Amino acid sequence: MRSLKARLVTLWTLSLLSSLVLGLLLVSLHRQSTAAQVGRTEAVLARACDMIRDRFGFYATNWHGPASGVPDDALRRDLVAVLNVALARQEGVEGGVWAAGAGSLAYAFPTYEGSGPKTDLPSAEAAPIAAINAAVRREERTVSQSVVTRSQSLLLAACPLDGPVPGLTAWTMGRVRAAEGLQPLQLGLPALLALLVLTTGLLGRTLFVWGRHLRGIEAALGGMKAVDLPVITRSGERELDRVVDALNLAGTRLAEARREADALAGRVARAERMAALGRVAAGVAHEIRNPIAAARLQGENALAGDDGRRRQGIADMLAQLGRLDDLVSELLAMTQRVQPRPTAQDPAAFLHALAARHAAVAARSGLSLDVAAEGGPACFDPAVVARILDNLVGNALRHATPDGTVALSAVRDGGVLSFGVADSGDGIPPGIADRLFEPFVTGRADGTGLGLAIARELADAHGGRLRLRNRGGPCAMTQFVLELPQDSPCPPASPSS
Repeated sequence: MRSLKARLVTLWTLSLLSSLVLGLLLVSLHRQSTAAQVGRTEAVLARACDMIRDRFGFYATNWHGPASGVPDDALRRDLVAVLNVALARQEGVEGGVWAAGAGSLAYAFPTYEGSGPKTDLPSAEAAPIAAINAAVRREERTVSQSVVTRSQSLLLAACPLDGPVPGLTAWTMGRVRAAEGLQPLQLGLPALLALLVLTTGLLGRTLFVWGRHLRGIEAALGGMKAVDLPVITRSGERELDRVVDALNLAGTRLAEARREADALAGRVARAERMAALGRVAAGVAHEIRNPIAAARLQGENALAGDDGRRRQGIADMLAQLGRLDDLVSELLAMTQRVQPRPTAQDPAAFLHALAARHAAVAARSGLSLDVAAEGGPACFDPAVVARILDNLVGNALRHATPDGTVALSAVRDGGVLSFGVADSGDGIPPGIADRLFEPFVTGRADGTGLGLAIARELADAHGGRLRLRNRGGPCAMTQFVLELPQDSPCPPASPSS
């Protein structure tokens, strides 16, 4: 259970269950207490009824009542005396003697706690008293009954009285008040409810407050920029504010680290630009110095010689100027960004046309040009791709071994179209393989080292990638691969392309 909210909800649920269990225990204890009191009172009433019967039996032994057995006032007074003697020590027990047809003959409640002795039969309980005495006459044995109300349990016991007066029965009555057992419960349940409400309120407030603050932190972090952590307002909750302070401190440190990184990146970029500028300047100076030196030498020879030498010197100078012009053109090609215009093309037909343009050069070198291309339309700018592949094919024809092969290929793999140019030469020297696409890096003495750099720039402008696969050894092979994405929709080729 990793969620704080889940833990708090679990605690609230356990608190509620504990309260319910405690309430059930209190109710069960009350019921058990009431049942024990009822059982004890029933036993007391039965014993009291037996004591009335014993005292009446002793009274009947020396009978001095009316000969006819019809109750008179003297008999009633004697029966009251018998009841007082029998119930004198039975706390809370009242009783009487009942006669068939005549009803109550005597009543006594010697332990009554009122202001004076109670001598009148309780009118509210007259019906159950008459009913239990009638039941005793029918069954001729001791009978117990109970009448349960919201406020009390009324318990009665009755037994037959044997003697000279026929149809007499004795009865006893006691009460078990509900308030006696409910008092602890009435005190405990409100306290329990108050504790439950307080616990629920505290847990609910904690859930609400923490949830609100966590949602605020989540919203603040969710709306943050990619490089900045927002300043989060403290919540007032001690534990949560420790997390907030840690986040704010991390944001401050992150901002400082970002500023330092930006400054360092700026210094590195400036250093790289200066280094690149130095390399370019050195390369340009080197490439320009050679033709200038050669032109100067040719000019000096022309001035010192005859007309034939002058004409030859001027021709050589023009050749060196042409080399300088080519170098300037290549430098301009590197600095001028090309905007490709891709159209739907057939890679196989495109490669065959490219191979036809280089077929004569390949034949003079004793090389064969092989084309392997998959059918189906593709999307690329034929002019830009032709400039890239012309450069690669020209390099391959110059570096391939005699009677070797230059292989052109086009393969469609998912969303990428790959053009490949491979030759069976000696491979790229390891010393320059890693820097081959940098300006002025070349393995030929007469090369400027700008062709591959221009080719990579054109590939980047087309949204693609130009990379080298170089393998030396007895099975040497050099392959350049131009990868062009094919995810975007492509307009159809114009009739002039």
